[in-house]
Amino acid sequence: MIAPHSPYPTVLPRSDVSTGVGLAGLAGLAAWILFCRSYPEIAAALGLGGSLGVERGVLSGPYAALATMLFTALPMVLWSVLVDKVHLRPSTGIDWSLKRPLAEVMPVAVIKLVGLWATWALIAAFYALARWYWSGNYLFAMDVLSFAIFPLVILSVPYVIWLDRVLVEPRDGAFHFGAFVVGGGLVGRDQWDGAAIAKHWRAWAIKCFFGAFMISILPPGFAQVVEAQPAQILGNPVEFAMLLVTLLFVIDVQIGTVGYLLTLRPLDSHIRSGNPFLAGWLAALICYPPFVLGIIGPNDQILSYAFNTPGWAHWFAANTALLWAWGGLLVFLTGVYAWATVVFGIRFSNLTYRGVLTNGPYRFTRHPAYLAKNLFWWASVLPFIVTSGGWLEPVRNCVFLLVVNAMYYWRARTEEAHLIAEDPKYAEYHAWMERRGLITAPLARLKRLLTGGVTPPREAHAFPAE
Repeated sequence: MIAPHSPYPTVLPRSDVSTGVGLAGLAGLAAWILFCRSYPEIAAALGLGGSLGVERGVLSGPYAALATMLFTALPMVLWSVLVDKVHLRPSTGIDWSLKRPLAEVMPVAVIKLVGLWATWALIAAFYALARWYWSGNYLFAMDVLSFAIFPLVILSVPYVIWLDRVLVEPRDGAFHFGAFVVGGGLVGRDQWDGAAIAKHWRAWAIKCFFGAFMISILPPGFAQVVEAQPAQILGNPVEFAMLLVTLLFVIDVQIGTVGYLLTLRPLDSHIRSGNPFLAGWLAALICYPPFVLGIIGPNDQILSYAFNTPGWAHWFAANTALLWAWGGLLVFLTGVYAWATVVFGIRFSNLTYRGVLTNGPYRFTRHPAYLAKNLFWWASVLPFIVTSGGWLEPVRNCVFLLVVNAMYYWRARTEEAHLIAEDPKYAEYHAWMERRGLITAPLARLKRLLTGGVTPPREAHAFPAE
C-alpha cells in the first residue's frame, strides 16, 4: 500500500504470477526428462524392442525435446486455471457471461481472421527471405513452424469465434489489421486504427523473432542432458558443474519457449503490449543472433572479452577444492538465471508487458537474470587473466566485457521505462525495490552517492488493505 503523502510503497505489490505455476512446469519437465532417460528400461519392461532386435536408446532427439514443451506447458496451464483461476481475472478482457450470438460475432471474427492469417503470411515471407533461418539449428525451427501453420489456421477459426463471444472488446489489433487488409489501406479508414495495428505488429514481431530462436536451441541442450552419465563424471568438478549448468539452461529454454507460444487471453498470458521504444528493441536484439554475430562473443568479435583467456577450469586445475567451489558458484549463478525464467510460468518473453512479477528472485533485484548472466561471464571467463598478449590484453577483455554489461544495463532501463508506462503496479514495485530490495536498494544508494541524487524519504505507515 502507498501512503497518500509518500510515493514509496511499504508493502511489496502482489505478483501477477504465483510461485506454483513455474513449479508445476518444472515438475512436468523433470518427469519428461526422467522418462526419456529411462526409456530403454521402460521399453524393455513393456516388450517394445527396436527393429531387428536392436535395443532402444534414450529419447534424446529433437522431437523429444519439442515434446517437452507439452509436458512443461500442461501442468502450468492446469495450475493457472484450476488453482489460480486466471481465466476469471478482469485483465483477460473476458466476460464469460456475455455469450454473444453468432450472428453478432461473425462480422468481426471474419475480419479478425483475415488480419491474423495475413500476419502469419507476412511472417512466413520474412522467414523465407531471411537466409539465416535456413541453416544450422534454425532448420529444425523452420520444420516445426512449417508443419504447425496448417493446424493453426484450422484451429484459429473456432478459437476466434468462441473467444469473440465473450471478449469485452473483440476489436483488437488483429481486427484492425484485418480491416486495413480488406480495405487495402485505401478505403474504410474509419474502420481501422494505426496505433492498434502498430501494437499488434510489435507483439507478433516479438513472437516471430524470439519464437523461432527459442525452438532452434531446444534440441542440443536437451540431448546433452538426456544422454549424460552423471555417475561417470561425478568425480570431475568441471564436467559435473558444466552438466548442471546445461541442465539449468535447458530449464530456462524449455519454460521460456512455452511462454513465447502460450500468449492466450483465457490464460491471462496474452501480450498486453510490446515495448514501444526503439532503444528497447535495439538493446534486446543486439544480444541475439543474427544481430549479435560479429559484435559480442569470446573471440574474433568486435566486443571480444575472452581473448587468450582459457577460463576458470584452466587456472584452478591444480586445486580440486577450488574447482568445486568455483563450479558451485557458476551453478548458483545459472540457477538464479533459470529461476528468473521459471517464476514467469507461461508468461515469459522479451520486450513485452504481460503482468508484473514481484516474487522469486524479483524480490531481491529487478533484473535477476541479467545480473546473474553478467556475473557468470566474469566468473567463468576471468577476462583479467590471460596466457599471452602482455598487460594490454586483459585490459581490452575487461573493457569490452564492461561494455557488454553496460548494454544489458541499457536493456534493463528500457524495459523499466516500458513497464512503468504500462502499469502503476510496476511503478510501485520499482519504488519498493529502490528502497527495500536486498540487492537493488544498496545499488540505488551507491548510484545516488556517486551521482548526487536525492535520497527517498522514509516510508509512512501503510494503510490497511481494503
